[in-house]
Amino acid sequence: MQPDRRKNTEKPHKQQISQAFGLLRQAADPDRHHLGWAVLWLACAAGLEVLGPLLGKRLIDEHLLPRVLDWQSMALLLAGVVLTGCVASWLRYLQLVRLSGLAMRSVQRLRERVYGHVLRLPMAYFDRAITGQLVSRVTNDTEAVKGLYIQVLFVMLDSSIVLVGTVAAMAWLDWRLMAIVVALLPFVFLIVWAYQRLSAPAVAKARQLRSDINAQMAESIGGMSVLQASNAQRRFGERFARTNDDQYTQRVAEIRANAWLLRPALDMLNVILLASVIYVFGLRAESSVLGAAEVGVLYAFISYIARVIEPLIQITMQFSQLQQSVVATARVATLLDEAGAPEHGRAGGVAGKEVPGAPAIAVRNLDFAYVDNQKVLHDLSLEIPHGAFYGIVGHTGSGKSTLLSLLLRYYPARPGSILMNGVPLDEIDNDTFRANVGLVPQDPFLLAASACENIDMGRGLPRARIEQAARAAHAHDFIMALEDGYDTVLGEGGSRLSSGQKQLIAIARALAGQPRVLLLDEATSRIDSQTEQVVQQALDELRGQVTIVAIAHRLSTIRDADRIVVLNHGRIAEEGPHDALMRIDGGLYQRLYLLQQLAA
Repeated sequence: MQPDRRKNTEKPHKQQISQAFGLLRQAADPDRHHLGWAVLWLACAAGLEVLGPLLGKRLIDEHLLPRVLDWQSMALLLAGVVLTGCVASWLRYLQLVRLSGLAMRSVQRLRERVYGHVLRLPMAYFDRAITGQLVSRVTNDTEAVKGLYIQVLFVMLDSSIVLVGTVAAMAWLDWRLMAIVVALLPFVFLIVWAYQRLSAPAVAKARQLRSDINAQMAESIGGMSVLQASNAQRRFGERFARTNDDQYTQRVAEIRANAWLLRPALDMLNVILLASVIYVFGLRAESSVLGAAEVGVLYAFISYIARVIEPLIQITMQFSQLQQSVVATARVATLLDEAGAPEHGRAGGVAGKEVPGAPAIAVRNLDFAYVDNQKVLHDLSLEIPHGAFYGIVGHTGSGKSTLLSLLLRYYPARPGSILMNGVPLDEIDNDTFRANVGLVPQDPFLLAASACENIDMGRGLPRARIEQAARAAHAHDFIMALEDGYDTVLGEGGSRLSSGQKQLIAIARALAGQPRVLLLDEATSRIDSQTEQVVQQALDELRGQVTIVAIAHRLSTIRDADRIVVLNHGRIAEEGPHDALMRIDGGLYQRLYLLQQLAA
């Protein structure tokens, strides 16, 4: 199933804003007191900036125009103008530093939260997820929270405080001149609204295409060997170029909206406001009806108009980044809204609930479908005793991997249809379940770390236990042959090892946890015959100690299993040991085995 790549971009803009600010509140919650101090300093700085022109107005009207040169009073007023400006700048520095620190801490917390949530998502989510897009969510999109802090809390809050204080000061000085300024403000909000309408779709689309670019890069790098072997470089390059060109087109559309509706339009409005105020002031100066006008009032109004228009210019200039931040943060919120893997049982609850004499694994009348009305498994029933070695075989699409995924709880089975030690799988707490079940996957996942770390996988196991597991998996000798033994870094994806050696590391990792049940997912399908014999020897040594369930494509791997279950179209077609199944003339297992022998 392909993911719906436009799921977020098609959401109503109001919903995106609601999601974004909801996430912002959650991220800021631990630092509420820091945010309060930043807002207080911001309000004080804005108040001081409003006070400066008032002091300048007094200097002009009370001293310069009437030529009342009281140098002491003039010095105090000048000092007040300079001091208010300096203190306002210092307070802005303090609040910006504190706000930036708060923003970075929020990004840190949010990134850890998103990554932890991704780790807890059910496997069904990753069937439709794209790796590059998930990486973009955890890295690029979480960074957008910082943009919301800086753009929203700093620019918008600061501008709002300055606007309210400035309009109040203008009303106190001359309400008629203030009315001219206020009358033109709706045109500013009209410009902002028009910009939002024109730019929001382009910003959202550009952000989505950026995520697609990351996804294509990750996909191409991960499959580079296949890409080059298929001579597909040009095709992939053309596909990437189309996506990149689409992203460029959307960015150009956004820039055009910026060019038309942001700085130029607001600069023009600023000129209109200045001209209007000066014109009306001139009329008042020559009209005896209107009374004498104070030049200091004109000075203050010219200063205040800049303080009215500049915050609005800053808001609109930041609107592009704000749009991107809202879209990106909404995408993070959408990811966090994805339901995590279900919680199971209670911690430690399994120990006292196991049923004496119950089989290690019991499957009872199991039905399963990935998509409604398209069953993959049909009324499957199976019992696996403790210490037994069971093989599961069948044609491609017979349901082998689905059964293994259900045994691993990657997908929820019907309650009570799978039991372990007599306890329904959904009632076993996660820690207990993972401690008791080990997995050897078809494609071993190795970290770019040492052999020891790859076997330990962060569990903090003693070195002796790690080496014991490696010996049981027959991996100890080749590990010791490496230049630094267990401390040798294996490279990204275990690039320094052969496929067989990677598989033996994966077996050692599973055994290091001392599981009671060991599940193997076609663990020998990609290794040579000699390494397969080593794996078979390791499995033989575990018989009777660990319950082994092996999904096998190579039938030679499970030839000596206690019992072999043959699946066909999601049903058990045949069941029994190798010799008994081979005696069924025309049987499915017999045909599979003979075909592999002929191919060999």
